Amino acid sequence: MESKKCGVLPIMKVMLLFCIISMFNLHPSQVVSLSDVDERQNSLKTFIVYVEKSEGEATLPSEDLHSWYESFLQVTKEGSEKQPRIVHSYRNVVKGFAARLTAEEAKAMEDKDGVLSVQQEKILPLHTTHTPDFLGLHPEMGFWKESNFGKGVVIGVMDTGVWPYHSSFSDEGIPPPPAKWKGKCEFSRTSCNNKIIGARSFQRSVQDRESVLPYDEIGHGTHTASTAAGNFVKDANAFGNANGTAVGIAPYAHLAIYKVCSLFGCGESDILAALDAALEDGVDVISISIGGPSRPFYLDPIALGAFSAMQLGILVTCSAGNSGPYRYSISNEAPWILTVGASTIDRSIRAVVRLGNGEELNGESLFQPKSFNSTLMPLVYANGSRGSSYCAPRTLKGMSVNGTVVLCMTKWDIPSVVQGEFVKNASGAAMIVMNQKRDGFSTLAEAHVLPASDVSYEAGLQIKSYINSTSKPMATILFKGTVIEKSSPPRVASFSSRGPSLESRGILKPDIIGPGVSILAAWPLHLAKKPSSMSPFNILSGTSMSCPHVSGIAALLKSSHPDWSPAAIKSAIMTTANYLSLQGEHILDERLHSADLFAIGSGHVNPSRANDPGLVYDIQPKGYVSYLCGLNYTDRELGIILQRKFNCLHVKNIHEGELNYPSFYVVLRSSTPQTFKRKVTNVGVANSTYQVEIVPPKGVGVSVRPNKLTFTKLKQTRRYSVTFSPLINGSRNVSEVAQGFLRWVSDEYSVRSPIGVELI
Repeated sequence: MESKKCGVLPIMKVMLLFCIISMFNLHPSQVVSLSDVDERQNSLKTFIVYVEKSEGEATLPSEDLHSWYESFLQVTKEGSEKQPRIVHSYRNVVKGFAARLTAEEAKAMEDKDGVLSVQQEKILPLHTTHTPDFLGLHPEMGFWKESNFGKGVVIGVMDTGVWPYHSSFSDEGIPPPPAKWKGKCEFSRTSCNNKIIGARSFQRSVQDRESVLPYDEIGHGTHTASTAAGNFVKDANAFGNANGTAVGIAPYAHLAIYKVCSLFGCGESDILAALDAALEDGVDVISISIGGPSRPFYLDPIALGAFSAMQLGILVTCSAGNSGPYRYSISNEAPWILTVGASTIDRSIRAVVRLGNGEELNGESLFQPKSFNSTLMPLVYANGSRGSSYCAPRTLKGMSVNGTVVLCMTKWDIPSVVQGEFVKNASGAAMIVMNQKRDGFSTLAEAHVLPASDVSYEAGLQIKSYINSTSKPMATILFKGTVIEKSSPPRVASFSSRGPSLESRGILKPDIIGPGVSILAAWPLHLAKKPSSMSPFNILSGTSMSCPHVSGIAALLKSSHPDWSPAAIKSAIMTTANYLSLQGEHILDERLHSADLFAIGSGHVNPSRANDPGLVYDIQPKGYVSYLCGLNYTDRELGIILQRKFNCLHVKNIHEGELNYPSFYVVLRSSTPQTFKRKVTNVGVANSTYQVEIVPPKGVGVSVRPNKLTFTKLKQTRRYSVTFSPLINGSRNVSEVAQGFLRWVSDEYSVRSPIGVELI
């Protein structure tokens, strides 16, 4: 769900979820119909139809708009259908509708006057007691207090719904909704309050039914919503670990819940409908922990909805995806989206593997049974029949694992908690889960069904070496509980997707990283396998968890600076990010190497510094239009994004590197220098002077003009240009991406922009 490993879910639900999400990843265009029974109904798929804006369309009531959209549908001889053909009518994010069509009808629809595009929807996968303190947020001082804990700001969360009865969604201390709020609550009257001010379900295209209420049947939405804006809950823990006061990043902000996902995935037409509603409801920030593969922005419903949101002053924050550590795996690439990767925090739930030779290797596990007798037991590596090394289904049958500690390799399509179920069913006493090489030193705290420890790839190799060195290998697990480590975090999680962007190479993605590993947040108690032994909290990992952290920070900034645009908020977060660890060393990746720009973007989010960034790189909607024209989209394709007829001859087209972005990514194809311009706005001290400091990428000359910026008042703007020149170096690797940064430094501020240069 969030990563290649899951948190607390009943085993059959976990297996069903992984099987279905895996199916969607392999076959994203297939939609499973649950209720159609005749052949015609089974042939219907959900298509998103984009149309040209008609005269007077903006003033049409919803009923007339729906009727206008229906006029595009082909009249069939059957005359009646079991269900309405139109699934959603869009008003705010795009001009068009989602409808159930046959492939033949969809093809015919493309030839109708006024139709811009017809696209079959894809099904997308879903991608805290301690993190506020880890991020430097303290109740009695600093940014939390200055931002009034997010009061008055509405965060729209698009996910699997919410369990509204959780204590994290208490409205104690929270004012009534703002006057602008127009949203709806589809729960009973007592389920929404001043915390959850709206809850709606848009689960229509995937499950093919309209009566679904926005209750969370999975837990993912409850977890992400409480991470962004959960209220204070004392004595929170999961299985007795990670004890403390659970609280979201913006604890006094309002939540608007939009259910767009289920066990069967997240339909693009449903996501687009939720975005359409959110813009009309009056949200301030939108959090989306969902994403798919790279594609043109005019074919990406999340990018389309986020563009319309940006035009209305609403920032959309999205997860980067869980397909790391591979390059070009990034989701949600559009520059008007704040794209968030995942990092570790300074807390682990320690489970130490002790070998028979006395060697001890650190691992993690959320389930830490006090009754477990940590005496040495026989250690088995089931490396026999096909799949046994992964402890796959039925592969342990007939093997002598009774009362042993079983070493299992992780496998992307088998959650480690499910591997534990197989080991337990084969009478194994405990399990060691060994990372794949690609996961390196990243480990996760999981709610296993038996004593277990998740160890790194290197630790796994040491365990294998020990097994091969003796005729009677022995091992056990020592459970150490919650451990706070100040020496190394944050590190980039192995699963966190990496750039560069495929669709727009000149935009560095991800933008930022934030806490996304072993995050404790709210959980529907009825979903726990053993409710009697559970608190209503769970620990999960994924960019699904890092996204709502940054959404909450954006809400705090919106409360503190209500006049800031989405681009200004994004710039403040990016230019103040930490690029060093807590110990002042470079942030590391899963291999314990210095993390590159494609892993961390601008760095690790620093909320308090973002509240007072000094300078911001602002972008107005027309700036994005010039950027889109520079991507050489056709007028028809631009019309889908802009919701109007448009000709790029009417604006100045700019190279993607010319967008007023807070970071730089440059492709130097020859010895010809490239120059890009930027404009900064003073939001710090009225009378201030900034001097440029440059750490040039290796093999690249960087010059900035002017090298000094002087301001005499707030909101004053200044322009500068940066020229990148390849230096002659015969030994240079032609595939190398050189990295550096520039920053503007005054007596009070340091405004940093990372630089990536691809040398071709």
